[in-house]
Amino acid sequence: MSEVVWEPLREAATAALASAYVPYSKFPVGAAARLADGSIVTGCNVENASYGLTLCAECTMIGAARMNGGGLITHFYCVDGTGGILMPCGRCRQILFEFSTAETLLMTSSGAKTMDEVLPDAFGPRDLDRIAAGTDDRTDAP
Repeated sequence: MSEVVWEPLREAATAALASAYVPYSKFPVGAAARLADGSIVTGCNVENASYGLTLCAECTMIGAARMNGGGLITHFYCVDGTGGILMPCGRCRQILFEFSTAETLLMTSSGAKTMDEVLPDAFGPRDLDRIAAGTDDRTDAP
């Protein structure tokens, strides 16, 4: 995929590292996404002494997106403290899925992949829409 698309996201995710609050793990994470309207939103991880309440960078990024008008993600990039590409954890893939389309692309260490490739057979808003519309085109449907 074009550097024109990915480089601004890599730079924004790397800049977000500066805001990470990681006194326990010492593992800062920065995330950035381009939304359908072309805007870029960022997030960083924010740890908590009770660990389970820690917010991943993807969570704070989605919060920022919602606070700034929302919109679906078209492209996503996540970096670790060294600036290396970092794959979102399973929980965060599900959170990203909520605000994605079938065409949403995530940068991975093996190149750009669709949301459906990094979280196959996920359950989300598309399923709720399908059920509400009374259509069920799944192969396992009775």
